[in-house]
Amino acid sequence: MGRYNFEQIIDRTNTDSLKYDFAIERGKDKDVMPLWVADMDFATAPEITDALVKRAQHGIFGYTYPKEEYQKTVLNWMKTRHNYEAKPEWLVYTPGVVFAISMALRAVTKEGDAVMIQNPVYYPFTNTVLENGRRLINNSLHYEIKDHRGVYTIDFDKFEDLIIENSVKAFILCNPHNPVGRVWTKDELQRIGDICLKHNVVIIADEIHEDFIYGEKKHIPIASISKEVENITITCTSPSKTFNLAGLQLSNIIIANPEIRKIFKKVMGKTGFDEPNIFGIIACQTAYTQGENWLEELKVYLWENINFVKDFIDTKLPKVVLTIPEGTYLVWLDFNEYGLELKDLENRIQKKAKLWLDEGIIFGKEGIGFERINIAAPRKTVEEAMNRIYEAFSDL
Repeated sequence: MGRYNFEQIIDRTNTDSLKYDFAIERGKDKDVMPLWVADMDFATAPEITDALVKRAQHGIFGYTYPKEEYQKTVLNWMKTRHNYEAKPEWLVYTPGVVFAISMALRAVTKEGDAVMIQNPVYYPFTNTVLENGRRLINNSLHYEIKDHRGVYTIDFDKFEDLIIENSVKAFILCNPHNPVGRVWTKDELQRIGDICLKHNVVIIADEIHEDFIYGEKKHIPIASISKEVENITITCTSPSKTFNLAGLQLSNIIIANPEIRKIFKKVMGKTGFDEPNIFGIIACQTAYTQGENWLEELKVYLWENINFVKDFIDTKLPKVVLTIPEGTYLVWLDFNEYGLELKDLENRIQKKAKLWLDEGIIFGKEGIGFERINIAAPRKTVEEAMNRIYEAFSDL
């Protein structure tokens, strides 16, 4: 048994939790078990809580801004954990990664320009591109089933063809990839970088799940591939997923190219955003200096949850095809072997199983027949969810 208790079930209702308190507002039944949005049902590292309490007791919460020590902390995390060495002046602070992606699109493209994504992918990518008046180009990930496991790869020929045909100006990379859990290899990232360099495409890299990597896999920031790739990359990071801090609204964006950084800051200035949340600053700095032991224990627990789901599916849900995640705490399940219409699948998940998951179609048409389940919860919760799925599909 480790130092930290990930088995504890914490009541999150009546805390204005988007995950737990908004089922009816989101068109779900009140009694569904929510395993959809990507936050965790674990208390953050106690060192972070202690630091926040101490700061709160000061009693004054005026305008704040990160100082040099904060910058050193963030850059040290990137260097020691991800072998990426950035400079303090490259850092830009935003309230979130999706906000940063929107700012990046406005900075490096203009209305009507083409922006490429790779579905099935985190659905705010699509919304952000379209709501900013850009043209959405989709290079679907290639999906196949091998030994009853889902496998996703990039079609690089199509990747380049679409860039040429549509004069793509920016590409939004998701690494680790949400929802399929791929951690892109150095060779794959090099090919992405080479193609984007060749055709003057700016890379907007969402690397928010960078700290959740399993087994022999390794997260490689695409900006670390080469100085040339670094010069066309906007890297979006945050402690929010890693330490369950999304509500504190702070992300660290790394932009090496001074011209892109200057425009990014100018665009962001038009929103009126100036100073990041003081509690976000305290939490991030504490997380990156005192939270590693908690994170390492958490990753072991999450991997055990993933293996529990794998074993459960293999023994009780043989028609479900699992894509084993290399990263993230999100599990991507393929229900297509049941041959259900989309409405019937959702009815079984929501009405029979009483689960609130993220239905695959929101990640693009490539996700039809899939469900994304968040396994960052105590084992009893994950076990209950899987048993509910089993009961809901036991007649098929």
